[in-house]
Amino acid sequence: MAISFGAQQYGLLCGYRFEASGAGLPITLDEAVQWLTAPADAPQAGFVWLHFDLTAASAEAWMQAHLPLPAEFFEALRQGSRSTRIEDAQDRLVAVINDVAYEFSFDPSEIATLWMSVSERLAVTCRAHPLRSIDRLRESVKQGASFGSSVDLLNHLMKDQADVLVRIVREATNKVDSIEDSLLRGRLHQQRSQLGTLRRVLVRLQRLLAPEPGALFRLLRQPPPWVAAHDLDELRQATEEFSLVIRDLSALQERIKLLQEEIAGQVSEQTNRSLFTLTMVTVLALPINITTGFFGMNVGGIPFAQTQAGFFIVVVLVAVFTGIAGWLAFRRRD
Repeated sequence: MAISFGAQQYGLLCGYRFEASGAGLPITLDEAVQWLTAPADAPQAGFVWLHFDLTAASAEAWMQAHLPLPAEFFEALRQGSRSTRIEDAQDRLVAVINDVAYEFSFDPSEIATLWMSVSERLAVTCRAHPLRSIDRLRESVKQGASFGSSVDLLNHLMKDQADVLVRIVREATNKVDSIEDSLLRGRLHQQRSQLGTLRRVLVRLQRLLAPEPGALFRLLRQPPPWVAAHDLDELRQATEEFSLVIRDLSALQERIKLLQEEIAGQVSEQTNRSLFTLTMVTVLALPINITTGFFGMNVGGIPFAQTQAGFFIVVVLVAVFTGIAGWLAFRRRD
Protein backbone atom coordinates (compact mmCIF):
# COMPACT_ATOMS: atom_id res chain seq x y z
CA MET A 1 0.00 0.00 0.00
CA ALA A 2 1.39 3.40 -0.93
CA ILE A 3 0.95 5.58 2.14
CA SER A 4 -0.20 9.08 1.33
CA PHE A 5 1.34 12.27 2.69
CA GLY A 6 -1.47 12.64 5.18
CA ALA A 7 -0.93 9.13 6.50
CA GLN A 8 2.77 9.82 6.92
CA GLN A 9 1.94 13.07 8.65
CA TYR A 10 -0.26 11.33 11.20
CA GLY A 11 2.28 8.56 11.76
CA LEU A 12 0.40 5.70 10.07
CA LEU A 13 2.80 2.88 9.26
CA CYS A 14 0.23 0.48 7.86
CA GLY A 15 -3.51 -0.03 7.80
CA TYR A 16 -5.57 -3.11 6.91
CA ARG A 17 -9.23 -4.01 6.80
CA PHE A 18 -10.01 -7.66 7.50
CA GLU A 19 -13.14 -9.07 5.94
CA ALA A 20 -15.27 -11.90 7.28
CA SER A 21 -13.02 -14.34 5.44
CA GLY A 22 -10.07 -13.01 7.42
CA ALA A 23 -8.09 -11.61 4.47
CA GLY A 24 -6.34 -8.28 5.02
CA LEU A 25 -6.85 -5.44 2.54
CA PRO A 26 -4.81 -2.19 2.63
CA ILE A 27 -6.76 0.79 3.85
CA THR A 28 -6.09 4.51 4.25
CA LEU A 29 -6.92 6.66 7.27
CA ASP A 30 -9.92 8.26 5.58
CA GLU A 31 -11.25 4.87 4.50
CA ALA A 32 -10.76 3.51 8.00
CA VAL A 33 -12.68 6.38 9.61
CA GLN A 34 -15.46 6.02 7.03
CA TRP A 35 -15.66 2.27 7.66
CA LEU A 36 -15.75 2.71 11.44
CA THR A 37 -18.44 5.39 11.29
CA ALA A 38 -20.72 3.41 8.98
CA PRO A 39 -24.42 3.60 9.91
CA ALA A 40 -25.61 1.09 12.45
CA ASP A 41 -28.25 -0.21 10.02
CA ALA A 42 -25.47 -1.29 7.65
CA PRO A 43 -23.10 -3.31 9.84
CA GLN A 44 -19.94 -4.58 8.20
CA ALA A 45 -18.24 -7.77 9.24
CA GLY A 46 -14.55 -7.84 10.08
CA PHE A 47 -12.29 -5.26 11.72
CA VAL A 48 -9.66 -2.63 10.96
CA TRP A 49 -6.04 -2.68 12.11
CA LEU A 50 -4.08 0.60 12.20
CA HIS A 51 -0.41 0.72 13.18
CA PHE A 52 1.07 4.13 14.16
CA ASP A 53 4.52 5.57 14.75
CA LEU A 54 4.48 7.70 17.92
CA THR A 55 7.49 9.73 16.81
CA ALA A 56 5.05 11.62 14.57
CA ALA A 57 3.94 14.63 16.61
CA SER A 58 0.34 14.52 15.38
CA ALA A 59 -0.24 10.76 15.73
CA GLU A 60 -1.72 10.80 19.25
CA ALA A 61 -3.86 13.88 18.59
CA TRP A 62 -5.29 12.34 15.42
CA MET A 63 -6.15 9.10 17.23
CA GLN A 64 -7.92 11.02 20.00
CA ALA A 65 -9.92 13.01 17.48
CA HIS A 66 -10.96 10.28 15.04
CA LEU A 67 -10.78 6.84 16.70
CA PRO A 68 -13.04 5.38 19.41
CA LEU A 69 -10.27 4.54 21.86
CA PRO A 70 -10.60 4.30 25.67
CA ALA A 71 -8.98 6.86 27.95
CA GLU A 72 -6.91 4.10 29.58
CA PHE A 73 -5.10 3.60 26.27
CA PHE A 74 -3.86 7.19 26.16
CA GLU A 75 -2.98 7.05 29.87
CA ALA A 76 -0.80 4.03 29.10
CA LEU A 77 0.89 5.98 26.30
CA ARG A 78 1.82 8.78 28.70
CA GLN A 79 3.05 6.42 31.42
CA GLY A 80 5.88 5.17 29.22
CA SER A 81 7.36 1.69 29.49
CA ARG A 82 5.84 -0.56 32.12
CA SER A 83 5.46 -4.29 32.61
CA THR A 84 3.52 -6.27 30.02
CA ARG A 85 -0.20 -6.43 30.73
CA ILE A 86 -3.55 -7.01 29.04
CA GLU A 87 -6.60 -5.54 30.78
CA ASP A 88 -10.23 -4.76 30.15
CA ALA A 89 -11.08 -1.06 29.78
CA GLN A 90 -14.69 -0.19 29.02
CA ASP A 91 -15.25 -3.48 27.16
CA ARG A 92 -12.07 -2.90 25.15
CA LEU A 93 -8.73 -4.62 25.59
CA VAL A 94 -5.73 -2.41 26.35
CA ALA A 95 -2.39 -4.16 26.03
CA VAL A 96 1.07 -2.90 26.95
CA ILE A 97 3.58 -5.23 25.35
CA ASN A 98 7.33 -4.79 25.79
CA ASP A 99 9.33 -6.07 22.87
CA VAL A 100 12.92 -6.06 21.62
CA ALA A 101 14.27 -3.82 18.89
CA TYR A 102 14.43 -5.13 15.35
CA GLU A 103 18.23 -5.36 15.48
CA PHE A 104 18.56 -6.77 18.98
CA SER A 105 22.16 -7.22 20.18
CA PHE A 106 21.65 -8.06 23.87
CA ASP A 107 21.69 -4.43 25.00
CA PRO A 108 19.24 -3.53 27.81
CA SER A 109 18.46 -0.25 26.05
CA GLU A 110 17.08 -2.17 23.03
CA ILE A 111 13.86 -3.10 24.81
CA ALA A 112 10.92 -0.84 23.92
CA THR A 113 7.14 -0.78 24.36
CA LEU A 114 4.22 -1.45 22.03
CA TRP A 115 0.78 -0.15 23.00
CA MET A 116 -2.36 -1.80 21.66
CA SER A 117 -6.09 -1.21 21.90
CA VAL A 118 -8.45 -3.96 20.74
CA SER A 119 -12.20 -3.71 20.28
CA GLU A 120 -14.64 -5.74 18.23
CA ARG A 121 -14.14 -3.66 15.05
CA LEU A 122 -10.83 -1.85 15.65
CA ALA A 123 -7.28 -2.82 16.58
CA VAL A 124 -4.73 -0.01 17.06
CA THR A 125 -1.02 -0.51 17.72
CA CYS A 126 1.54 2.21 18.47
CA ARG A 127 5.29 2.16 18.93
CA ALA A 128 8.10 4.70 19.09
CA HIS A 129 10.90 2.37 17.94
CA PRO A 130 11.01 -0.44 15.34
CA LEU A 131 10.13 -3.69 17.13
CA ARG A 132 10.66 -7.21 15.94
CA SER A 133 7.34 -8.88 16.84
CA ILE A 134 5.08 -6.23 15.32
CA ASP A 135 7.23 -6.19 12.17
CA ARG A 136 6.80 -9.96 11.93
CA LEU A 137 3.04 -9.46 12.24
CA ARG A 138 3.09 -6.87 9.44
CA GLU A 139 5.04 -9.23 7.25
CA SER A 140 2.57 -12.05 7.94
CA VAL A 141 -0.33 -9.83 6.90
CA LYS A 142 1.48 -8.81 3.72
CA GLN A 143 1.98 -12.48 2.89
CA GLY A 144 -1.74 -13.18 3.21
CA ALA A 145 -2.25 -14.25 6.82
CA SER A 146 -5.92 -14.19 7.79
CA PHE A 147 -7.47 -13.28 11.12
CA GLY A 148 -11.03 -14.01 12.10
CA SER A 149 -11.21 -11.32 14.79
CA SER A 150 -9.22 -8.53 16.40
CA VAL A 151 -8.44 -10.77 19.38
CA ASP A 152 -7.05 -13.31 16.92
CA LEU A 153 -4.65 -10.58 15.77
CA LEU A 154 -3.60 -9.97 19.39
CA ASN A 155 -3.04 -13.70 19.91
CA HIS A 156 -0.88 -13.87 16.81
CA LEU A 157 1.19 -10.94 18.09
CA MET A 158 1.67 -12.64 21.47
CA LYS A 159 2.80 -15.85 19.78
CA ASP A 160 5.21 -13.91 17.56
CA GLN A 161 6.66 -12.25 20.63
CA ALA A 162 7.03 -15.63 22.32
CA ASP A 163 8.87 -16.94 19.23
CA VAL A 164 11.20 -13.95 19.29
CA LEU A 165 11.86 -14.50 22.98
CA VAL A 166 12.56 -18.20 22.36
CA ARG A 167 15.24 -17.25 19.84
CA ILE A 168 16.73 -14.75 22.28
CA VAL A 169 16.88 -17.43 24.97
CA ARG A 170 18.48 -19.82 22.48
CA GLU A 171 21.11 -17.26 21.47
CA ALA A 172 21.78 -16.41 25.12
CA THR A 173 22.14 -20.11 25.92
CA ASN A 174 24.70 -20.48 23.14
CA LYS A 175 26.65 -17.53 24.53
CA VAL A 176 26.56 -19.03 28.02
CA ASP A 177 27.71 -22.40 26.65
CA SER A 178 30.66 -20.71 24.94
CA ILE A 179 31.58 -18.84 28.13
CA GLU A 180 31.29 -22.05 30.16
CA ASP A 181 33.63 -23.85 27.75
CA SER A 182 36.14 -21.01 28.07
CA LEU A 183 35.80 -21.19 31.82
CA LEU A 184 36.56 -24.91 31.83
CA ARG A 185 39.69 -24.17 29.78
CA GLY A 186 40.77 -21.63 32.39
CA ARG A 187 40.18 -18.53 30.26
CA LEU A 188 38.64 -15.87 32.43
CA HIS A 189 39.44 -12.87 30.27
CA GLN A 190 36.28 -10.72 29.75
CA GLN A 191 34.02 -13.59 30.79
CA ARG A 192 32.75 -11.79 33.89
CA SER A 193 31.69 -8.68 31.96
CA GLN A 194 29.94 -10.76 29.27
CA LEU A 195 28.02 -12.76 31.86
CA GLY A 196 27.10 -9.56 33.69
CA THR A 197 25.73 -8.00 30.52
CA LEU A 198 23.74 -11.12 29.66
CA ARG A 199 22.29 -11.35 33.13
CA ARG A 200 21.22 -7.68 33.13
CA VAL A 201 19.50 -8.15 29.77
CA LEU A 202 17.69 -11.31 30.88
CA VAL A 203 16.59 -9.74 34.16
CA ARG A 204 15.19 -6.74 32.29
CA LEU A 205 13.48 -9.00 29.76
CA GLN A 206 11.86 -11.06 32.49
CA ARG A 207 10.79 -7.99 34.45
CA LEU A 208 9.26 -6.19 31.47
CA LEU A 209 7.97 -9.04 29.32
CA ALA A 210 6.30 -11.19 31.97
CA PRO A 211 2.52 -10.48 31.83
CA GLU A 212 0.97 -9.14 35.02
CA PRO A 213 -0.89 -12.15 36.45
CA GLY A 214 -3.57 -10.11 38.23
CA ALA A 215 -4.81 -8.18 35.19
CA LEU A 216 -4.62 -11.27 33.00
CA PHE A 217 -6.57 -13.36 35.52
CA ARG A 218 -9.34 -10.75 35.71
CA LEU A 219 -9.51 -10.59 31.92
CA LEU A 220 -9.73 -14.34 31.48
CA ARG A 221 -12.33 -14.58 34.23
CA GLN A 222 -14.54 -11.70 33.04
CA PRO A 223 -13.79 -10.98 29.38
CA PRO A 224 -15.68 -8.40 27.29
CA PRO A 225 -18.95 -9.79 25.92
CA TRP A 226 -17.85 -9.55 22.28
CA VAL A 227 -14.79 -11.82 22.76
CA ALA A 228 -15.48 -15.30 21.40
CA ALA A 229 -14.79 -18.36 23.55
CA HIS A 230 -12.24 -19.84 21.15
CA ASP A 231 -10.37 -16.51 20.99
CA LEU A 232 -10.25 -16.48 24.77
CA ASP A 233 -8.86 -20.02 24.80
CA GLU A 234 -6.22 -19.00 22.25
CA LEU A 235 -5.28 -16.02 24.43
CA ARG A 236 -4.95 -18.30 27.44
CA GLN A 237 -2.72 -20.69 25.50
CA ALA A 238 -0.59 -17.81 24.17
CA THR A 239 0.00 -16.48 27.68
CA GLU A 240 0.82 -19.97 28.96
CA GLU A 241 3.41 -20.42 26.21
CA PHE A 242 4.80 -17.04 27.08
CA SER A 243 5.02 -18.03 30.75
CA LEU A 244 7.02 -21.13 29.81
CA VAL A 245 9.54 -18.98 27.96
CA ILE A 246 9.77 -16.66 30.97
CA ARG A 247 10.46 -19.73 33.11
CA ASP A 248 13.32 -20.69 30.77
CA LEU A 249 14.65 -17.16 31.22
CA SER A 250 14.66 -17.66 34.99
CA ALA A 251 16.52 -20.97 34.67
CA LEU A 252 19.13 -19.36 32.41
CA GLN A 253 19.58 -16.54 34.92
CA GLU A 254 20.28 -19.08 37.66
CA ARG A 255 22.83 -20.78 35.43
CA ILE A 256 24.56 -17.46 34.76
CA LYS A 257 24.56 -16.74 38.48
CA LEU A 258 26.30 -20.05 39.19
CA LEU A 259 28.90 -19.33 36.49
CA GLN A 260 29.51 -15.89 37.97
CA GLU A 261 30.04 -17.45 41.39
CA GLU A 262 32.45 -19.98 39.88
CA ILE A 263 34.40 -17.23 38.12
CA ALA A 264 34.45 -15.16 41.31
CA GLY A 265 35.82 -18.19 43.18
CA GLN A 266 38.57 -18.72 40.60
CA VAL A 267 39.48 -15.04 40.60
CA SER A 268 39.61 -15.09 44.40
CA GLU A 269 41.87 -18.16 44.29
CA GLN A 270 44.21 -16.46 41.81
CA THR A 271 44.27 -13.35 44.00
CA ASN A 272 45.16 -15.45 47.05
CA ARG A 273 47.98 -17.10 45.11
CA SER A 274 49.33 -13.73 44.03
CA LEU A 275 49.17 -12.43 47.60
CA PHE A 276 50.93 -15.54 48.89
CA THR A 277 53.70 -15.14 46.30
CA LEU A 278 54.09 -11.48 47.26
CA THR A 279 54.21 -12.44 50.94
CA MET A 280 56.85 -15.10 50.26
CA VAL A 281 59.03 -12.63 48.37
CA THR A 282 58.69 -10.13 51.23
CA VAL A 283 59.54 -12.75 53.87
CA LEU A 284 62.54 -14.09 51.98
CA ALA A 285 63.88 -10.58 51.37
CA LEU A 286 63.41 -9.53 54.98
CA PRO A 287 66.76 -10.84 56.41
CA ILE A 288 68.89 -9.30 53.70
CA ASN A 289 66.97 -5.98 53.96
CA ILE A 290 67.50 -5.85 57.72
CA THR A 291 71.18 -6.80 57.38
CA THR A 292 71.91 -4.22 54.68
CA GLY A 293 70.04 -1.64 56.74
CA PHE A 294 72.22 -2.24 59.77
CA PHE A 295 75.50 -2.44 57.87
CA GLY A 296 74.68 0.63 55.82
CA MET A 297 74.38 3.01 58.79
CA ASN A 298 78.12 3.90 58.62
CA VAL A 299 78.57 4.13 62.39
CA GLY A 300 81.39 2.90 64.51
CA GLY A 301 81.52 -0.69 65.76
CA ILE A 302 80.26 -2.38 62.58
CA PRO A 303 81.11 -6.10 63.08
CA PHE A 304 83.48 -7.89 60.73
CA ALA A 305 84.74 -4.57 59.36
CA GLN A 306 88.36 -5.55 60.06
CA THR A 307 87.94 -9.26 59.34
CA GLN A 308 89.22 -10.61 56.04
CA ALA A 309 86.34 -13.10 55.71
CA GLY A 310 83.69 -10.66 57.03
CA PHE A 311 81.75 -10.48 53.76
CA PHE A 312 81.42 -14.26 53.52
CA ILE A 313 80.39 -14.49 57.17
CA VAL A 314 77.60 -11.97 56.57
CA VAL A 315 76.50 -13.82 53.42
CA VAL A 316 76.29 -17.08 55.34
CA LEU A 317 74.32 -15.45 58.16
CA VAL A 318 71.87 -13.88 55.71
CA ALA A 319 71.43 -17.21 53.88
CA VAL A 320 70.80 -19.04 57.15
CA PHE A 321 68.21 -16.55 58.37
CA THR A 322 66.56 -16.48 54.91
CA GLY A 323 66.32 -20.27 54.95
CA ILE A 324 64.81 -20.25 58.44
CA ALA A 325 62.27 -17.57 57.45
CA GLY A 326 61.32 -19.51 54.30
CA TRP A 327 60.93 -22.74 56.26
CA LEU A 328 58.69 -21.08 58.83
CA ALA A 329 56.55 -19.44 56.09
CA PHE A 330 56.07 -22.62 54.05
CA ARG A 331 55.38 -24.67 57.19
CA ARG A 332 52.60 -22.24 58.14
CA ARG A 333 51.17 -22.54 54.61
CA ASP A 334 50.99 -26.34 54.91
